[in-house]
Amino acid sequence: MSETDEQAVPQFVTEFEALHGMAVPVAEGVQRVTAPNASPFTFHGTNTYIVGRNSVCVIDPGPDNDAHFEALMAALEGREVTHIAVSHTHRDHSPLARRLKQKTGAVIVAEGPHRPSRPLFEGEQNPFAESADTDFVPDIALADGQTVDGNGWRLTAVHTPGHTANHAAFALEETGILFSADHVMAWATSIVAPPDGAMSDYMASLDRLLERDDRLYLPGHGGAVTAPQSFVRALRTHRRMRERAVLERIIKGDRRIADMVSVIYASTDPRLHGAAALSVLAHLEDLVEKGLIVTDGPPKLSGEYRPG
Repeated sequence: MSETDEQAVPQFVTEFEALHGMAVPVAEGVQRVTAPNASPFTFHGTNTYIVGRNSVCVIDPGPDNDAHFEALMAALEGREVTHIAVSHTHRDHSPLARRLKQKTGAVIVAEGPHRPSRPLFEGEQNPFAESADTDFVPDIALADGQTVDGNGWRLTAVHTPGHTANHAAFALEETGILFSADHVMAWATSIVAPPDGAMSDYMASLDRLLERDDRLYLPGHGGAVTAPQSFVRALRTHRRMRERAVLERIIKGDRRIADMVSVIYASTDPRLHGAAALSVLAHLEDLVEKGLIVTDGPPKLSGEYRPG
């Protein structure tokens, strides 16, 4: 199917029964426990996955929340936890790993500690700094393609930077299942917010997933992505349309990000306009790098932008 034939907007699925506190079977040998941390950014809460039967891996243990920890321990009762896999170091995904390790003795694996996609510019502040779990350090830093094995399961790290610099998905080998975390979700697009994230990295990671043949994505929030290839192609098209919309607003005379957001995201929940501004900034960084847009100094939220 050609790019022009693809659906321009992903068909998002917002129907999702979280069943907080319960271990819900979602695939053969995989359970989901959703944390009670619902918000405009986390949907109904962070999905924690338990992979395996008697000896298991916990993927994305979630926020340091007592109720979620107790629900996880109840679901894990009578089973050995050998590994804790963390997709990235936002505070809705990684902090509970330390508490779970202390309780179970499991090994924590991830791409690495938190880091920005690029250094901060002089005078720049990271608007998502409080969301970063900067205390997180894995016991094992997984290289791209590196695997961890357990009793009846094997996970392979698939590096997917973009949402964060250290974002990784995990492929459950011989099943066609990919734990896609926040890179690809059925309910909404992922936030790409500089300097934590980078749009060029995010788009490259989408392309990388299109080279795979996974049959099911289990994401960090919301329900499963059941047709990954067509959904990722639609996501890619959607992002390219957003890029064109940003470029068109500048050609029409908009110079500041706030002016672009008010038009491009007119139908978006106003509570998300701050995140939308960062998404526009991510596109602008990429457009400046390509030479299509110019600005004085490095791209900033407060900057003025002109056609290249």
